[in-house]
Amino acid sequence: MPGIGSNSLIIWCLFRFIQRELVKRSCLLYNRRMQLEKKVAVLLLEKRKTVAVAESCSGGLLSHRLTNIPGSSKYFKGAVVAYSNHIKSSILKVPSSLLRKYGAVSESIATQMAKNVRRLFKTDFGIAITGIAGPTGGTKNKPVGLNYIAVSTNSKTLCLQCRFKGNRLAIKRQATTQALKTLLEFLSA
Repeated sequence: MPGIGSNSLIIWCLFRFIQRELVKRSCLLYNRRMQLEKKVAVLLLEKRKTVAVAESCSGGLLSHRLTNIPGSSKYFKGAVVAYSNHIKSSILKVPSSLLRKYGAVSESIATQMAKNVRRLFKTDFGIAITGIAGPTGGTKNKPVGLNYIAVSTNSKTLCLQCRFKGNRLAIKRQATTQALKTLLEFLSA
């Protein structure tokens, strides 16, 4: 029966090797993701700039990513997770007429959300994300994965239309990554 014991040892060693490799890969992926947040944080701190966020379909994930860096209270002033149109209009002051005309998932609404969250929190940058994370809620004209991401300063507002693929969490991650990349471009200019 020594063959059974040696097979068990081989299986156990192989299991431990795979386990270590998975941990290494997940750490690398985590560090790769964190690099973007760190770059944004470093530039915000160096330039002494502040940011506020208005999120809809990302449900607070962008705020989470921005505040995951120690010292984020120096640049992150606050956020509004405006999932309902009522919150978009009552807190973010997005005109109800625009919501009725264009719908919550539109360039007009993302732009208003970014401008107004910046004004509300008196920050240098306002970022907004609105979209359809799925798996339901999409239409022919506004499919699952459609997102509008806006970044606003006192002098300029940019809004991107993006179409992401994947499940709900993948779409939220892609939207927040694009928002961070766009903010990084503004900071690097």
